[in-house]
Amino acid sequence: MTASQSNMPTIVLVHGAFADSASWAPVTTALLVQDHNVRVPPVYNRSLLEDAASIRTFVEQLGGPVLLVGHSYGGAVITVAGVAENVVGLVCVAGYALEEGESLAQLQGQFPDSDLAANLVYTPYPIQGAPPGTDVSVKLEAFPDVFAAGVSAETARVLAVSQRPLAAAAFNEAAPVAAWKTKPSWGIVSAADHTINPDVERFGYRRAGLKRVVELDSPHLVMHTHPTEVAHLIAEALVASVTHPG
Repeated sequence: MTASQSNMPTIVLVHGAFADSASWAPVTTALLVQDHNVRVPPVYNRSLLEDAASIRTFVEQLGGPVLLVGHSYGGAVITVAGVAENVVGLVCVAGYALEEGESLAQLQGQFPDSDLAANLVYTPYPIQGAPPGTDVSVKLEAFPDVFAAGVSAETARVLAVSQRPLAAAAFNEAAPVAAWKTKPSWGIVSAADHTINPDVERFGYRRAGLKRVVELDSPHLVMHTHPTEVAHLIAEALVASVTHPG
């Protein structure tokens, strides 16, 4: 690692629903090869506010400056967690850029459903001392086409059976803040996305006035199908957040 790179912000990659930290693996590899400081924490997918608080705590404990990168639901998480003082910028990858006071359901409800909506499974999970919660996951047979299009069949099957559900409660929780109002931000639209309507991504980014938006002819897991392009935009944002903050 060069001296200049060791002084750069840490890149924190935040995964989304129905996935885990391994969903970032191709981009993580590309960034590590370039000697960037990278961390990929777990998101517990229990609640937007709880997940954002968890990521914010993780970021603040790193101490130094951080570039937050969120994929899918992770975009909503960094929208809230990104107000941490040491966050110098945000990158939203095929994700949700929520407005203050807006929920995932409210943002999605403004646009036609993606293929995901008809392929969800709802199952109860226990909450100590409270009524059971509801987990939302993707039908195993639909997962390769809806969520993991463009990924090898073998990898898609593994991702399908190891998906991390999202608690249904997260869909209706309003974001109390929108970090893009005060932090420089960048975005990637997956134009062939079947998990999130690409117009949801475009609208959120346009409303947030992102510094730069890259649109790729990619399905939802753009980190797998276009890791070089994703890593390039992250590196661009990293440099810009230091040389031209705000």
